[in-house]
Amino acid sequence: MVTRSWRNSHGEIPLPPYLKRQPVSRDQEDYQTVFAKVEGAIAAPTAGLHFTPQLITQLADKGIGMATITLHVGPGTFQPVKATDVERHNMHPEWFEVSEETAGRIREVRERGGRIVAVGTTVARSLESAIDDRGQLRQCSGETRLFILPGFQFRIVNALLTNFHFPETTLLMLVAAFAGLKETRKAYEHAVRERYRFYSYGDAMLIQ
Repeated sequence: MVTRSWRNSHGEIPLPPYLKRQPVSRDQEDYQTVFAKVEGAIAAPTAGLHFTPQLITQLADKGIGMATITLHVGPGTFQPVKATDVERHNMHPEWFEVSEETAGRIREVRERGGRIVAVGTTVARSLESAIDDRGQLRQCSGETRLFILPGFQFRIVNALLTNFHFPETTLLMLVAAFAGLKETRKAYEHAVRERYRFYSYGDAMLIQ
């Protein structure tokens, strides 16, 4: 059995392969979200990297609440869609957990007409995977293979904060499903023209 101390002594921060560099000591803090508590992910949920304790305090001062879920981002998040028919793409599973406390807080917000902002595509997938037969968010843990394509009807998420993703990825397809294909193309044309940074250490956009 691999212990935590052995892993910390011999392992490395699992930086995404597109960064094309070896991890450095600063990555212990930089490539980590302020929400992280449970070990298990092979990558940081990138949208969460934009948040700091100071920003969270500012949001709270404006009456914006926050609820967390556990995400274990898997290697499939980096894999491009190679299938000619995108619906035949093999979606790799990712493990998540929505606690009863978080599910209850989100249900309460929805009941009083509030909006649910998902911080990242993995959060959006997880929340949309944790819906019961009545369309209510429930306490849930396990793997999701939910593949969100244009035409998908979001039932929990009202707004999405996400980084700019690479072409031919399931992440970009989820963004197009949420924002619309035409609007997504316009946003990405602007991002490329203005030389925005893409992916993990990149810029973010709020879609609502």
